[in-house]
Amino acid sequence: MKNIFRQPDQPIEQRIADLLAKLTLDEKISQMVYNSRTIPHLGIEEYNWWNECLHGVGRAGIATVFPQSIGMASAFNTELMHEVADVVADEARAKHHEFARHNDREIYKGLTFWTPTINIFRDPRWGRGQETYGEDPYLTSELGVAFVKGLQGDHPKYLKLSACAKHFAVHSGPESLRHEFDAICSQKDLYETYLPAFRALVKDGKVESVMGAYNRTNGEPCCASPTLLQEVLREQWGFDGHVVSDCGAIHDIHADHKVTNTPAESAALAVNHGCDLNCGRVYPSLLEAVEQGLITEEAIDKALARLIQTKIRLGMFDPEELVPYTQIPYEVVASPEHRELSREMGRQSMVLLKNENNLLPLSKELKSIAVIGPNAAAQNVLLGNYFGTSTKLVTALDGIRNKVGSDTQVRYAEGCHLFDDKPGYWGNSPAAGFSEALSMAERSDAVIMCMGLSPALEGEEGEAANSDGGGDKISLDLPGMQEELIKAVHATGKPMVLVLFSGSPVAINWAQENVPAIVQAWYPGEEGGNALADIIFGDYSPAGRLPVTYVKSLDQVPEFTDYSMEGRTYRYMNEEPLYPFGFGLSYADFEYSNLNAATTDAVIGENLSIKVDVENISQRDSDEVVQLYVKHHDKTIATPHFSLQGFRRIHLTAGEKQTIEFILEPRQMAIFDEDGRCLVEPGKLEIFVGGSQPDELSQRLMGKKPLSTKITLTGDTKELPR
Repeated sequence: MKNIFRQPDQPIEQRIADLLAKLTLDEKISQMVYNSRTIPHLGIEEYNWWNECLHGVGRAGIATVFPQSIGMASAFNTELMHEVADVVADEARAKHHEFARHNDREIYKGLTFWTPTINIFRDPRWGRGQETYGEDPYLTSELGVAFVKGLQGDHPKYLKLSACAKHFAVHSGPESLRHEFDAICSQKDLYETYLPAFRALVKDGKVESVMGAYNRTNGEPCCASPTLLQEVLREQWGFDGHVVSDCGAIHDIHADHKVTNTPAESAALAVNHGCDLNCGRVYPSLLEAVEQGLITEEAIDKALARLIQTKIRLGMFDPEELVPYTQIPYEVVASPEHRELSREMGRQSMVLLKNENNLLPLSKELKSIAVIGPNAAAQNVLLGNYFGTSTKLVTALDGIRNKVGSDTQVRYAEGCHLFDDKPGYWGNSPAAGFSEALSMAERSDAVIMCMGLSPALEGEEGEAANSDGGGDKISLDLPGMQEELIKAVHATGKPMVLVLFSGSPVAINWAQENVPAIVQAWYPGEEGGNALADIIFGDYSPAGRLPVTYVKSLDQVPEFTDYSMEGRTYRYMNEEPLYPFGFGLSYADFEYSNLNAATTDAVIGENLSIKVDVENISQRDSDEVVQLYVKHHDKTIATPHFSLQGFRRIHLTAGEKQTIEFILEPRQMAIFDEDGRCLVEPGKLEIFVGGSQPDELSQRLMGKKPLSTKITLTGDTKELPR
């Protein structure tokens, strides 16, 4: 009998139907779990669907480690995101085929990658916020689409990798409650904030896979939600890829959510409502579910068909010579070129938060520098979570030593433990390490303090070993004795640069008032130390922007379990934060002029062109992040204070001027009503363009005001597809 499913020239529908017809019910079910088994009589090898590539191929041996996602988001650079994802896909393909040649088909070695994480980072406590692209739906959408396109490639027939949009939906902590929590949100918040990035990845990015979240949303388990998986994902957006559960989430349906009573009921509920693949061990109960009449074999065929389609699109049943991505040489893995790209992303990701009296950049000719702090020589702060194995990790201390000449003495002291404030680390006092740090500082011309958090303090449930919040933070303050150490060293009077390593906001209120220079370095990847040194010593002018608001304290945010957007993120927060979304300083200076809309009377339903001139009026070359925000006036329903609807990272040499054009589409000029409808209404819009958002704090910190122009939308109200 011919195996049509192995014939590349046959229509994909016929190939799928042929394979389904050759499988027994038991074999079909065996292919719907993440560690699908071999089917010898058809020559189908075992396949493990679980792979990770959040910021480089993860958990599968040697790979280039790029900055953590929140850091890459700070670059505000879709082109670089695409380039990074393309490189990650090259390494993933090369590693997969090399593994397969050695008959190694273990976990994390396939072609279906459960990346990217595009949940909205709505609360600074969430430990997995580091995996996201920040708090803004538009920024997350644009960066997510770029990353997916880079991973999946542009071949007309074959996918380079299968990417996955996760975690669908309304999912951002608390980690300790995720298996049982019901995230309640309004239709307005759902469609205005929580769904846009998923919609963009499906409709614009053509993402192959979507992962359901652990929690319930408005009462329905996300991995078995008729609203999310059927009505929204497939009917409203036309998604034709496959859906995978988060790991263990189907078990949660009966064990924790108590929506069903048995594994068979949970499996049937999930598959019937659109979840095709089980990361977990519940779907084998589908055989029992069929016997009990809870699900039909036809429903199982429908789900499995989508999984087979993904395998065909990856070329897994085709001769290798027909699939171009099989020819990527293994030597690309962790190559020097990829390492340099990681360094470039590291440079672009870092955010200069303060630079009083232009302390930075430091001179490379300083006679002595003290590098102090628990993160100065730490390697884990380069990595974040979901990482691969780097061939070489460059810490902050390493990078600084690499940068300065042999005539500069670099002194180092840890100073204090990262988080432990109990006696016993160096002696009877938790401040026992201070004396060494002070001795180093007193003998140096400048001090670089490397402080912050680490993956031991924030991350996924069960992975952040020293998080009292189950992976989440319970405080935004610097942990342990760090602030006391900063104050003690500051008292020496030596010029001080504070470098923060973290995957989320830290409340550094005292430092903002007293420390002259502050850099947010995130978890900056394998070349993080070199990237940091490039910025500190002036070989690179920083241009990163914060993708998330830094609040002053938890008093400024609602309860963690409150999923209403009221009072959250720059779009709805009413109090003044410590640092605003979109903020970041530079060594260069830029002037904006000639903001011009194609028309001040825009017709509803039509695109609108916005142009602005940006000039580098300084003496040094630098990148600049041009940002466009929209504000709605005179609306009877709640709308964001401002909403990011355009950004562009550009490079300008000293004295260079560029004209930048943004095209606003109707959806970018719409509002969302209480029913979640997307409406373009007659009325006034205000368009702001500058190097930051137009809030008062950004204007004070940046020392300049964005340009603005007002537009009148005319015509009848138009409802856009959700």
